[in-house]
Amino acid sequence: MRGTWMMAALLLGCTAALAGTASGRPIHISDVRRIVDISSPRISPDGRRIVCVLTRPNYGRNRYDSSLLLVSIPDGRQRVPALPQRDVASPQWSPDGTKIAYLATDESGKDPQQQVFILTLATGTVRRVTNAPNGVDVFSWKPDGTTIAYTTQDDPPNKAAIDAGHDYFEVGNDPYLTTEEPMPIHVWLIPSSGGRARRLTSGSWSIVSPDIPVPLSWSPDGSQLALNIVPTPHTGDGDRSTIVIVDARSGRIRPLTSRRRLELYPAFSPDGRRVAYWYNLGGNLMNEWKLYVSAASGGDGRDVTSALDRDVNGALWMPGGTSLLVGANDGTRVSLWLQPLHGPPRKLNLGDVNPSNDYWIDFAVGPHGEIAFSGASPRHPTELYYLATPGGRLRRLTDVNADIAGLDLGRNETITWRGPDGFTEDGVLTFPPRYRPGRKYPLIVRVHGGPNAAATTEFWDWVQLAAARGYLVFQPNYRGSDNLGNAYERAIWNDAGDGPGRDVMAGLAAVERMGIVDSSRIAVCGWSYGGYMTAWLVGHYDVWKADVMGAAETDTIEDYDLSDSNVSDGAYFKGSPWVGDNMQSYIEQSPISYWKNIHTPTLIFSNTGDVRVPITQSYKMYHALKDNHVPVRFIAWPEPGHEVNGPVRVEDLYRLWLEWFDHYLR
Repeated sequence: MRGTWMMAALLLGCTAALAGTASGRPIHISDVRRIVDISSPRISPDGRRIVCVLTRPNYGRNRYDSSLLLVSIPDGRQRVPALPQRDVASPQWSPDGTKIAYLATDESGKDPQQQVFILTLATGTVRRVTNAPNGVDVFSWKPDGTTIAYTTQDDPPNKAAIDAGHDYFEVGNDPYLTTEEPMPIHVWLIPSSGGRARRLTSGSWSIVSPDIPVPLSWSPDGSQLALNIVPTPHTGDGDRSTIVIVDARSGRIRPLTSRRRLELYPAFSPDGRRVAYWYNLGGNLMNEWKLYVSAASGGDGRDVTSALDRDVNGALWMPGGTSLLVGANDGTRVSLWLQPLHGPPRKLNLGDVNPSNDYWIDFAVGPHGEIAFSGASPRHPTELYYLATPGGRLRRLTDVNADIAGLDLGRNETITWRGPDGFTEDGVLTFPPRYRPGRKYPLIVRVHGGPNAAATTEFWDWVQLAAARGYLVFQPNYRGSDNLGNAYERAIWNDAGDGPGRDVMAGLAAVERMGIVDSSRIAVCGWSYGGYMTAWLVGHYDVWKADVMGAAETDTIEDYDLSDSNVSDGAYFKGSPWVGDNMQSYIEQSPISYWKNIHTPTLIFSNTGDVRVPITQSYKMYHALKDNHVPVRFIAWPEPGHEVNGPVRVEDLYRLWLEWFDHYLR
């Protein structure tokens, strides 16, 4: 029944678009309940179909329900297979194209965990493949289809003692909410037809498992796996990642390169002779990620993207193994390039569409060089897009968000200016839907997080909601952003607030020179590092009518000590605050140090279980302002994670955020 309902919903969305029934009214917060997400596209081995994940908000249950979506490339027909789960992820075609494996939560046991399931397309039957007690992080089909490799966390060796109450543990480079010793993640193999799982790797080291899990890469002959490992499972040691090659029979491990840190995302070439991987330029975490290619037999390899001054956010081998598809933030766009092993890259023509990029480009390459990706244009939320060849015409294969695209949305444009230190900088300015030239509007400066990220022209519901209320919305790309080259990205080193603050203010001045801003009504806001920059800006510039700090890092020392990244944060400064005279730099670059200068009415948001930016920093800012009679509210959600999750909570977040600005800007 669920599959039938989803298919009906898809057909209704497409019918409405074809009939031209869009209302043309401005977007409302309740419209966010109807925005559909498409992700994880994978092209079938015969190149004729794409499977992806379709995710819809379930407002009644405050969750997101996801299913598989099958799209026929020749005729665009779509089908949602009926599956027993509501939270599918990471689909992968079997090598013969008759089955699709995917991750989903097995709800049948007392402790539901994510497992691998296989859908047989001819019969529609689904069976569970894995039974990992601690769940599955990532998996991959062996090239001959007989085996699936997967990763899962080990049980503690003293589990019986823990169950008996001896549950003390030794703390390492862990976040402050850690309640047990972190265990390594290792590789197991299991027959795809079912059977007993076999452990392949073991040890105190661990498979890397960041926010976006690193895929497992099989050699084409199935004899080896390329893995990303770290020496410990403690999250603060995550920058010590290296690539190893594992024999799929014996489990013997050998390093690919001589390096001991900052390697990510290994991938065997189609002929198995090479391995491509990410590595920070010059072995410096402050530099761009570059794409390196090494011989599979070993060696440090070379940077094949040396002519592309962009921070690589994705790379896939093209058929034949002589080039790769590379993606990155690029000015105020997300771009794709065809990068040969030798020679300059060639940028693909994507029109005004931005491929989805949450620190990893959401794209796929087919058997004949076809390309599929999820992406959004300035006034159209995410859809599935397709290129038959890298130089071909871009096709949109879905229209699941046609009703949202049919609303009266604000247009945006790229703004450039000369920065205070000689950089040519950029940002995105979004206008109210019914903007009238000659009129001056209140302005919201929305600062992106990261800092190694970028504001782009793609559709963003929050920005459109603010524009619909009559605000100009300006998203500046300050130094540290990853869209304007390595020199701009690394310029934030040991200059976390002051330099980026000058960049933001220079961008604001450029917008004000357009003569469209009511300079008496300007607000600033952001989440994560955007929250950091908000706190910095209100502590250094007295131009703001109101501000919102979301999950804001306000104390860099506390973040070093308590966050999940903890000691690796030292790369942004001169090292540990507890060594030498480094402490002074941390104090000077902490927004909380300037609390006496903050007089702006402030709204603070945080999750109680956030380990990326612990809520303790929000408490500190709240008391600093409240005790000095600065108007302040502090809203918290009782959940883990760095982002507010669930459609009900997101709607509350948006409403509270925009009502705060309405109160002070209107």
